[in-house]
This record gives sequence, C-alpha cells and structure tokens, in this order.
Amino acid sequence: MLQWPQILAKVQLHQQVQAFKEGREEVADESRSGRPTTVRTDENVDRVFEVLRTDRRLSTQKIADTLHMSTFVVQLIVTEDLQMRKVCAKLVPKVLMQDQKELRVLRCQELLDLIQNEPDFLNSVVTGDESWMFEYDPESKRQSCAWHTKSSPRPKKARMSKSRIKTMIIVFFDIRGIVHCEFVPQGQTVNSAFYLEVLRRLKRRIARVRTDIKDTVKLHHDNATSHTAFIITNFLARSNTPVIPHPPYSPDLAPCDFFLFP
Repeated sequence: MLQWPQILAKVQLHQQVQAFKEGREEVADESRSGRPTTVRTDENVDRVFEVLRTDRRLSTQKIADTLHMSTFVVQLIVTEDLQMRKVCAKLVPKVLMQDQKELRVLRCQELLDLIQNEPDFLNSVVTGDESWMFEYDPESKRQSCAWHTKSSPRPKKARMSKSRIKTMIIVFFDIRGIVHCEFVPQGQTVNSAFYLEVLRRLKRRIARVRTDIKDTVKLHHDNATSHTAFIITNFLARSNTPVIPHPPYSPDLAPCDFFLFP
C-alpha cells in the first residue's frame, strides 16, 4: 500500500508529464506567489550575524521578529550559513583568573618534578579533607536500574530527599588506606583552632600505624582558611612536616574530592 509521500510524488510526476505533453519546454520552476527564495542572501546573513553579535542568547523567534523574517529562514541561516549552534554554559567550581591558571600550572609542574626525582614520593604522602555525611542518601535513578523483560512492569520508587540529619567527618588517608578519621561534634565549626587539634591527633596516629613514615610524612590538604591559617603553618613547620602545594580552586587535584567522597 502506497504511503502519502509516495502518492504525492506520483501525482506531481503525472502533472509534470502532462505539462510537457501540452508543449512545455522549460524544466525550471515557474515563478509563483509567496516569499521569494532569495531571502537567504548575503545581506540577510550579515543582518542575522549582527543581531547575534549584540546578544548571543536570542531565540530564533526573537531574531525573526527583529528582522521581519520567518523563523524557518532564520534557523537555516544560523545553522547552515553561519554554522552556529546553541551551547549551554558548562558549570565549573570556579572560573580561574589568568594568574590562578599560571599558578595551577606551576604547582602541577612542581608535583611532576617531585615524582620524577623521587619515584616513591607518594608512599609518604597523607592527604585529608572534610565532608558532610548524611544519615542516608536516596538511591538515584541510575543506581536503581535493573534488567527486565519486555513483559515485566516498570519498577516504581517514591521520590525522596536527602536526610536532614548530617554530620561532618574529617578523613586522612595515604596510598595504603585510611590513616585517621573522626567526626566533628555537633555545633562545632572546623576553624583553625579545631583543625590544629585534629593535626596533633593525626601525628600521634601516624606514629602508631605508620611507623615507617612517621619521620618523613608529607601532608596534603586544600587551601581552606582553616588549613592555611598561621597557627597551622607554624605547627607544621615546628613539627618538620612538609606540605604538598595545592593549586587554588582545583578540586580535581584533591584526592578526597574525586576518590574518597562520593
């Protein structure tokens, strides 16, 4: 059975055959009423481009209304003539300034040099950070995926929000596993004074469970205010604990953020 497009093509073919039988000799389309096909001219392409230069968030409907053109033609000009497409902004933790980018490159190069000069460098590094831990995390749709046959009913699950009960945990680990972790008391903020006591407990813990690196341990943490306060840097200097440099606003270089915490 013929489909509608095939029927339409067959009718158009019969019309063209009949027209040539009646003496038509031109194969080009005849002029007809309506919008001219020359609307996608270089001039209109430039007009659309100038409008987009003023505001790249404009919709095709807004551009068409501004230039008194059809949205279909504007869409063709934007996508085919100008080779443009609408792209959403990518969310990043921080838009780095040029000096921050240069510092990031410098710190990464320093880390690479350390590893090249000392292949076992990472064996004595202890890294740590804080994170909120919820009483429970709702299962995501991806986590609830399961294999079913076509006849199986689609599973259902109630929408749930994260638990309101949460506590903060501080974790330090090295290449062999967790070294020290503790929960922050309710109502306590992780300021420099509290973090100093955490580091003192960490030093005692390393002396018990990592006796082979207790004298050569190197600490890595991010640039939080409580981590870079004067009393912290002073304590680490007096205890002869080197600190691994961390580039500003670089969560992808903080192992806790992409490896330990979900």
